[in-house]
Amino acid sequence: MADIIHRVGIKAGPDKVFRALSTIDGLAGWWTTDTSGVADVGKIISFQFRDPNGKTIGGFDMEVVKQEPAKKVQWKCVKGPEEWIGTDITFDLKQENDFTIVLFGHRKWKESSEFTAHCSTKWAVFLISLKELVETGKGRPSPRDIKIDNWN
Repeated sequence: MADIIHRVGIKAGPDKVFRALSTIDGLAGWWTTDTSGVADVGKIISFQFRDPNGKTIGGFDMEVVKQEPAKKVQWKCVKGPEEWIGTDITFDLKQENDFTIVLFGHRKWKESSEFTAHCSTKWAVFLISLKELVETGKGRPSPRDIKIDNWN
């Protein structure tokens, strides 16, 4: 199995970071503007990705597995590309001085591949968008995100 992990420091308290990770409005502010569903444990959040012209280019349904205020958000992918189904996504939060450290994990990939590499880079792009949203009030969610290759 393969894992994607990233670490980013956000200059804000963990409560503010947690809200950006655990509410539909927060998620739409940094990952994709087309976010819907219910962000409660046991419920499903749907994320749709579109190109700048509005054409759908992909999507995921995540079951909310865990939410510990100011500490952790965990999802399981239940719908999306085959490589994502059954993978776990975690955001672990801890306070260090003026920063909330987000230790991100996208785990249980069946194998490393070119697609895994693409997704790792895109997660980094979106984690920077999360940082910008929390620190400045404005993120860069899809479709306004940084395009890294011909797959997005």
